[in-house]
Formats: sequence, C-alpha cells, structure tokens
Amino acid sequence: MTVKKTVENVVQAKSEVEKLVSTGYSHDDIYIFAHDEKRGNDITEALDTEKVGLKEEGVLNTLKNLVSSRGDELRSKMEAAGLTTTEAETAEEELDQGKLVIIANKTNNK
Repeated sequence: MTVKKTVENVVQAKSEVEKLVSTGYSHDDIYIFAHDEKRGNDITEALDTEKVGLKEEGVLNTLKNLVSSRGDELRSKMEAAGLTTTEAETAEEELDQGKLVIIANKTNNK
C-alpha cells in the first residue's frame, strides 16, 4: 500500500516518518521529496530514508531523468515510488510551493 503525506518542513517530516515507522513501514520504504535537489538529499540523509534509484525507476527512466527538467524528474521518481501519474502531478505542484512530499510504499523494496 502506498501512503502520501505532504508537510511544510523537516520537523513535520521527521514526525511523519516516525509515525510511518511505528505503523510498520521501514526507513527503506519511505521516500522524501523536495523541489530543491540538495534540500531533498539532505533531508533524506538526515532522516535515514530511501532514495529513488535504478531499482525503483529502471534503466530507461533513470537515463531519461539525466536530461529532463527537475519537475519531470520529480514526477517520474514519485511514480516509481508508488504514486499514479495524476498523484505525482499534484505532488509536484505541492513541491513547487516549497512543501515536502513523503511517500511510503512497502512493495518497492521487497
């Protein structure tokens, strides 16, 4: 099952990650997205969550993202983490507003 949460800052993100872990998700099941790549990487590292990579996206999408806009890359990665195309579009709009999107998906890492 895929769960999506939107939060305003890293403090709220930490709280949501803790809630997800307490309900049975592992840190490897949880992805955090920010529009700014450095911010997203820093938060992912600080909260010990997973990055969407080759395993989730596949080779073709990973290569395509090398030349895509940041918005296209984020939507592709959020779809790989478990969102539908429509959900990823909505989530990317939330990222444009400076929010963080958290996706928890138990099926991606099994």
